[in-house]
Amino acid sequence: MKIEGVPFTVTDWNRIPAIEHKGKTGTSHWRSFEADGVRARLVDYSPGYEADHWCPRGHILYVVEGEVRIALKSGAVHILRRGMGFAAGDDEADPHLASTASGARVFIVD
Repeated sequence: MKIEGVPFTVTDWNRIPAIEHKGKTGTSHWRSFEADGVRARLVDYSPGYEADHWCPRGHILYVVEGEVRIALKSGAVHILRRGMGFAAGDDEADPHLASTASGARVFIVD
């Protein structure tokens, strides 16, 4: 990711409306900021959330609250707790799938 052309911006996440996205199970609510192809999101996952697709898009993810399970299509599974995160590039060969039993809040840049 190369960040160019993005003006200095202060973001009050509490003022950005949350948009609901349904998962295979549960829901996620995204508060998003996007500029010049760079997107930052504060995402709240409901308890029992599981994504409805394997995602090949690159992300940097940080767990703000809760616990998130990240499964890779290759079979690897990573449990991320508060203060942990992951970075992944665009990868059609080994996409990832997010889920959470108890709910979580994450910050994502992609």
